[in-house]
Amino acid sequence: MARRALVTGAAHGIGAAIAERLRSDGLEVATLDREPGCDYEVDLAGGELPDLGEVDVCVSNAAITNTIAPAHRMADEQWDRDLAVNLSGAYRVVRACLGGMRERRWGRVVVIASGAAIHGLPGQVAYAASKAGLIGMAKTVAAENAHRAITANAVLPGMVATEKVKAMPAEILERLLAELPAERMAEPAEVAALVAYLASEEAGYVTGQAIEIDGGAALNTFSLTRSRKPRPRP
Repeated sequence: MARRALVTGAAHGIGAAIAERLRSDGLEVATLDREPGCDYEVDLAGGELPDLGEVDVCVSNAAITNTIAPAHRMADEQWDRDLAVNLSGAYRVVRACLGGMRERRWGRVVVIASGAAIHGLPGQVAYAASKAGLIGMAKTVAAENAHRAITANAVLPGMVATEKVKAMPAEILERLLAELPAERMAEPAEVAALVAYLASEEAGYVTGQAIEIDGGAALNTFSLTRSRKPRPRP
């Protein structure tokens, strides 16, 4: 019998790529988003969840990513909304899946955090804080459930070439690419491939990890012996 997976935030971008990859790997995949087009239409800020007791693989990807305000000017409403979806919403989904996983003594939990959780992200304090909370949640779920063959891990993407990101102004994209050691962004399928591994039988001994997938963006690429040439304009 095929394992059953749930992917949240699956209407577009990384979530859609994860759902597609898991299906290609033979899993039975259900999708959830606040936008139409998925199996379940739910606003994770407080909407009622469906029965998720049969889920074997929980991929919590849904998030608000476009709340922009520095810490000294962020409104309470902006902060509360980001945490309600990105952290509390993710927790409610994971919690709803854990009961069945514990009964069956098998499960995979993968939360999509962000490099901002570790390194910060100026102008997006609520986003960074909510994603940092996901790491703590994943590690705790991992510790509480390792004896039941349930793993929990966090994936921390850097810049990913989703349609939303590629729609940013050209000058911003050019500046971003110039700062990336790999000189490109990740493809959604690359993030999906990492999630697929963590969701697999083979990853049963990988748990409680926060894995960055950022093309080396978090590395110190400064060198006293060479300088990086600026990227040529297209």
